[in-house]
Amino acid sequence: MFAKETYIARREQLRKEVGHGLILIQGNHEAPCNYTDNTYWFRQDSTFLYFFGLQREDLVGVLDCDSGVDYLFADDYDIDDIIWTGPLPAVSELAASVGVAHSGTLAQLQTLCTKTVGEARKIHYLPPYRADNIRQMSELLGLRYDAVTRYASMELIHACVRQRSVKSAEEVAEIERAIDTAYNMHVGAMKMAMPGRYEYELAGFMQGEAWKGNGPVSFPVIMTVHGETLHNHGHNHRLEAGRMLVMDAGCETPMNYCSDITRSVPVGGRFNERQRAIYDIVLAGQLEAIRIARPGVTYQQVHTEVSRILARGYKDLGILRGDVDDIVAAGAHSLLMPHGLGHMMGLDVHDMENYGQIYVGYDDETRPSDQFGLGSLRCGRRLQPGFVVTDEPGCYFIPALIDKWRAEGTHKDFINFDELEKWKDFGGIRIEDDILITDTGCRVLGKPIPKTVEEIEQTMSE
Repeated sequence: MFAKETYIARREQLRKEVGHGLILIQGNHEAPCNYTDNTYWFRQDSTFLYFFGLQREDLVGVLDCDSGVDYLFADDYDIDDIIWTGPLPAVSELAASVGVAHSGTLAQLQTLCTKTVGEARKIHYLPPYRADNIRQMSELLGLRYDAVTRYASMELIHACVRQRSVKSAEEVAEIERAIDTAYNMHVGAMKMAMPGRYEYELAGFMQGEAWKGNGPVSFPVIMTVHGETLHNHGHNHRLEAGRMLVMDAGCETPMNYCSDITRSVPVGGRFNERQRAIYDIVLAGQLEAIRIARPGVTYQQVHTEVSRILARGYKDLGILRGDVDDIVAAGAHSLLMPHGLGHMMGLDVHDMENYGQIYVGYDDETRPSDQFGLGSLRCGRRLQPGFVVTDEPGCYFIPALIDKWRAEGTHKDFINFDELEKWKDFGGIRIEDDILITDTGCRVLGKPIPKTVEEIEQTMSE
């Protein structure tokens, strides 16, 4: 955990932002895997971690905006629990460790909520994303199960987004620790990416390196020679020369701050002419984002400028034709990148998206597009110092999508479908770093992970 003063200050800021009523922040519960006592690895709710920093299950934090009092509620472990878990701190001890003076049982939490509802005071809570937390909130507030999400507090959502979007120096340091572990994950997997290996060998290595850094992977590893499938979580293919291997993986620190890195490498360690042609285009786009991302620029604008770099490269290869600005304005280039440039990152690999992605990535000034590709941009808002976002352009030759657009005549004036046929066996490429927006621009976080053609080939030859 950070020092308790960090959590005290965060809660004080949140109370001031919301201004009135009671704020309920739920921690997570254990989740059964295939029977009650065999649970999935416990992952605490990120908002609870941000304001209370505690890893125990079944906790609920309460902030009273009117009195300025904080509470922590949970039931203490009894001897039947301690037999299996060993000695554990009391709830009052946990509360004191993060500067909370008042604690109680879950029954006392119910009494407090019932009293507050009876007084017609506002109770603020975030939209729960787990069924057990929806049920708990339903019971605490006397709401129908299907009404809980509907009554989530927009004031609290916006206050949390404002506060958590700007990362402190100690948060950035934690994210960089996660990226430094990701360095070991990716560099080690690069050296293993030789013909005859299987994807699951490399994916397993990455998960092991994550745990060696004292945390799990931050999302299921994407490790595939079929990079045209954007989120391919199957790992059963044998690596063969001539294929590109997309490796999208990150990890969490013990405090659950995340990394999210993608590298694409040629199986066997040497780029062929086709692979290098596409790779250099994607890398040029990725570097352009790093060059132009700065405070005051919207990430939607950065996405568009990167799209111009990609479209110009594809035009030079004869895949696209026409004026580059017209290609991008029409969205024809999105056939080869049907996703956005990046997303916010922090305690969640897609930071705060449990609040509602539109509230995190957009605001009243910048709204999502309904254009194919651009409409999938998860963060388009104006950048501010302290934002951490991913920069992850890609190129994907998706046969089913190519066939669909060709049959429908979609953007036929801009797309050379005859030339595109030659690329349908290529797969995909994605290059991703995590960047911090600074006062004057941005910087790539963490230890530099091999990214140029020369760096990758050198690393894979070792």
